[in-house]
Amino acid sequence: MPPAAPGPGLVAGQYSVVSPGTERRHLAGPDREAGYMTLGRTDTSAGWVLAPVPHGAAFDPACPGAVTAPPGMSPRLVALARFQQMACLGLDRAPCAELEDAVVMGSGPVAVGCVLELRRRGATRTTVVTSRRHAPIGRAPGVRCVPPDGAERGHLVIDAAGSPAYAASLTAAGGVLGLLGTPTPGDMLPALEAHRGGWTVVGMHELAPAADGAYQSAFTTAALWLAEHLEPALADAWCRTVPGVLAPELFALLDAPGRPVEPVLLLDWRTG
Repeated sequence: MPPAAPGPGLVAGQYSVVSPGTERRHLAGPDREAGYMTLGRTDTSAGWVLAPVPHGAAFDPACPGAVTAPPGMSPRLVALARFQQMACLGLDRAPCAELEDAVVMGSGPVAVGCVLELRRRGATRTTVVTSRRHAPIGRAPGVRCVPPDGAERGHLVIDAAGSPAYAASLTAAGGVLGLLGTPTPGDMLPALEAHRGGWTVVGMHELAPAADGAYQSAFTTAALWLAEHLEPALADAWCRTVPGVLAPELFALLDAPGRPVEPVLLLDWRTG
């Protein structure tokens, strides 16, 4: 469990975000503490601060990579905004492309953030390619889910699942292929097909070079849009809160058939 009281100048970690794919990579790779983003705040009237520190850890609110949410937002919306921020930054780096009928690979938290950001930018139709039946992402406005064997090519294809080669196979000639999910080390793209097809391939890592303040600006933009436009029922369908004491049991399910269906999970560290 996190410490009961933070040290001087630190904020107590009250919630933390579980991104299943990220957690699996952390646990399978070099020895490191699990954790994606931890939420804390100085008082109940302040906005949540998200920091890239281990689950539930106390942190300096001014640490590198931290972002601050507008006051009054629930932890669930803050967590969803964090994933939408990734797509916002990635799409800012993409060339001008037709957003209507974009194809998004995956149905996890990165994909959810992506379809939300496409919607914010004006897209009314998005195809999500996923092998999961009844994936919660299908409830997003304008989203149509199709299985991998039913997917058609698109002029804007965004891989949010870490499957770049398959996403490339769905990219139409002259199209844009965005790499938003994290590929496995050693994954390859078909260079000859990209050459002949005239593709534009865009790396969409959230920490790719950006202007000063872009990180916080993208997060604020996503958070304010969600607060105004997202139905509360969708936040409930996409984000489950689990007591922090159950973290071991939750992690044991991340690769199991009985894993939670919600793409985003929050660990609540406020009680022992």
